[in-house]
Order: sequence, then C-alpha cells, then structure tokens
Amino acid sequence: MAALSGYPSLADLSGRDFLSSADVSGEQTTALLDLAADLKAGRMSIDLSGKVLGLIFSKASTRTRVSFTVAMARLGGQTIDLNPQVSQVGRGEPVADTARVLSRYVDVLSIRTFAQEELAEYAHWASIPVVNALTDLEHPCQALADYLTLQEAFGAVDGLTLSYVGDGNNVAHSLMLCGALLGVNVRVGCPQGYAPSEAVLQQSRALAGDRCSIEVVHEPVAAVRGAHALYTDVWASMGQEEEKGEREQAFAGWCLNEDLVAEADPRAIVLHCLPAYRGLEISAGAMEGSSSRIFDQAENRLHAQQALLAALLSES
Repeated sequence: MAALSGYPSLADLSGRDFLSSADVSGEQTTALLDLAADLKAGRMSIDLSGKVLGLIFSKASTRTRVSFTVAMARLGGQTIDLNPQVSQVGRGEPVADTARVLSRYVDVLSIRTFAQEELAEYAHWASIPVVNALTDLEHPCQALADYLTLQEAFGAVDGLTLSYVGDGNNVAHSLMLCGALLGVNVRVGCPQGYAPSEAVLQQSRALAGDRCSIEVVHEPVAAVRGAHALYTDVWASMGQEEEKGEREQAFAGWCLNEDLVAEADPRAIVLHCLPAYRGLEISAGAMEGSSSRIFDQAENRLHAQQALLAALLSES
C-alpha cells in the first residue's frame, strides 16, 4: 500500500497506538478529519488488502463493532471478532500472552473494555497498533466522528463552541481533549458531583493553551448559551445500571430539549453518540428536529475509523 502522501502529518502515526485523543497532535487530528472527509466523498481510495483487524470487545456494542468491521472491509482488509466469551481471553489468559500471540496473527487490535489500564497493558505487550474502541476513561474514536460532523456543518471547527450536557464521562473526556487540539471551545454542563475527571480537565486546558477554552459549568442554560453544537449522552453508562434511578433524579432538568436548543446559536446542531433514551437525556423533539445531525454523526464513525486505520497501517 502506498504511503498517505497527501497527508504528510499522518506519516508518524504508522504503527502507533491510539489509546487517547491526546495521543495525536492537533495537526494530525485535523489531517485525520480531512482524510475521513475525502474517504467519505470518494476522493480518496486506500488499499489495505491482506491486512487483518482483530476486535476484542468486553463491552456490548452496535455502532463501534459494525463501523470498524465495515471500515476495514471498505479498505480491502478483513476483521476477526475475538469475542471474549468464545476465546481464551474470557477464561483468564494473561493479557501479556494474548497480546503477543495476536500480534503474530493480526495487524491491528481494536479493544473495547472497562479499565484504561487493561488497554494500556495490551498496548505494552502488543507489537502492532492498539486502538481504544471505548474504555471507562475515554472514547477517542467517537470524538473523531463528532468533530468530523461539526466540520461538515460549519466548514471548519476552530473557534466554534461545543456544549456537552450530561454526565462527565468517557465521551466528555475525549470531547475535551480532542476539542482542545482542534481549537474548539468545549463547555461541559453537569450537576454537582458528576463533573469530568479533574486530571483530564487540566490536561485538556494544557493542550488548549490560549487557543480555546475548556469549561465545566453546573447550570444547563449557561452551558448551552450561544453554542454551535449541543451534545448529550446517556446518564448511566455501561456498568452504572444500578445507579440509574439515582442518576435520573440528579439529572432532573438536564434533558437536552427544545428550550435548551433555543438558547444556542441559531445554526447550532444537535449531537448524541447513541443509544439514546428519548425523554431522559434528550427530548424526542431535539433528537428528530431539523438541527439534529445525530445519524450523520453515527455514519461518521465509519469514515473516521477508516481514516484512523489507514493512518496506523500505512507505510511510514
């Protein structure tokens, strides 16, 4: 396969891991979005025939599993689903052994699990690229698709404001980090006690420097006022099911609805990483309204992950 000559900043990503949005530079993030847009529009064709992607998903998945599989197929490669329930991974084989063996069989691993530390352990022992397909700490592939959607809506993202309303979870973390790299002002609005990680907040602010702002606020209208993108996610993520009732009480008044949309920029778009629960974190009107780009956003998982796989598996 030829090198990505039209995207020189991506050359350094060849053979690298992608565990966090902060694992790439702002220039590389922009190049990944541009490559994704070119792949989506059919302006670019990349051949990864002979390459194999391995999926290790300890958490349930629809969009991530399907989008990675289709992305690899469109690049000419193949995918093998290493379901922990039907492999030795689920029977306690050490990560060190699994990672070294799979490195002899496949060319890249996409891992969806709970602890970021487990993902880092795979990356330590594997001799092939490891991709974060979601952990409790981050969801960096989702953020790439999100900012691709924002770029499609506005032409460029630098200087825009994205407002995330809801739990300060893994999605919020990657939105802050990736937004900081791209020059996007990110406001996370959440109830007291549900803020994002202080460490990730400070890391995001350090990456942003003077270029943009990364804020946490605790009042819904203040969070969304004037924003160009309004974003929400479920209030109880996987593994937090027992907290569902408690969280619904804590997030009363935080539903992304038409009233909040009206406080945003008139051109604002509505985003949600799905699955969505209408009437809880988002109203049916906001989700299905003319401002919604939620299903474009879901499609863009495919194109963003195509670009990422191409970069990680390209010739350096």
